[in-house]
Amino acid sequence: MKIEKVAVVGGGTMGNGIAHVLAKFGVQVALIEANPQALEKARATIEKNLAREVSKGKLDEGSARLALERITPSVDTQAAAGAQLAIEAVPEQRDIKLPLLRKLDVVLGPEAILASNTSSISITELAAATSRPDRFIGMHFMNPVPMMKLVEVIRGLQTSDATVAAVRELALRLEKTPVEVRDYPGFISNRVLLPMINEAIYCVMEGVAAPEAIDEIMKLGMAHPMGPLTLADFIGLDVCLHIMEVLHDGLGDTKYRPCPLLRNMVAAGWLGRKTGRGFYKYN
Repeated sequence: MKIEKVAVVGGGTMGNGIAHVLAKFGVQVALIEANPQALEKARATIEKNLAREVSKGKLDEGSARLALERITPSVDTQAAAGAQLAIEAVPEQRDIKLPLLRKLDVVLGPEAILASNTSSISITELAAATSRPDRFIGMHFMNPVPMMKLVEVIRGLQTSDATVAAVRELALRLEKTPVEVRDYPGFISNRVLLPMINEAIYCVMEGVAAPEAIDEIMKLGMAHPMGPLTLADFIGLDVCLHIMEVLHDGLGDTKYRPCPLLRNMVAAGWLGRKTGRGFYKYN
């Protein structure tokens, strides 16, 4: 099945990035966001990011205009009707995702694929809330979506080969690299990345070094483009904490215990870039 019509549900950082890339590569997109102000912000962000690509010579003005025209904003999940694929990209909370997935399951046609952009929650668990576990899959895009090449394709216990093939084909058309993984807590990206970030936070808490020193060592010594604490601020410390809790609960190993300093910073509202303060201060 060649996917030509996609509904992206959630207009935040990940949702608008996914919609941007789909529309840029010729896919008709229904961008669904329940909050009208957030929906308008999402569309403005896409327009701004397309303009940035034009200014850098990566896209011509006509293509940017056509991409924007392919996106139909809506506050109603009924706009997903007729989509061959719906991608859920709402906050990383079960009590938000599960009711939405049940609603989309009713709206979508029987042959449509339902995907989640979750970064840590079990695909098998989410699929069980729908009537189409064989056509349910994880599509974990990386942030920022227009720039990052990886799409982690997560196969749930009942996900069919045909579903995986359709999603892989779409990812390749978007000039992404789909990498298939099985459904275990944190998948691969976050199971490896978040414990490293968590350990860097322990180093701050224990006074081993300042955040700047930790980041500099990882950049210069390990060739990481961004230090782990800068990356944590970029991801959002609340998201980091949630993923560590998923790993700790799902795998039961004390090595996945969230650092107490991480818990304290989240409790204080120091969530990183989005609140202006995390391990660093931001204007």
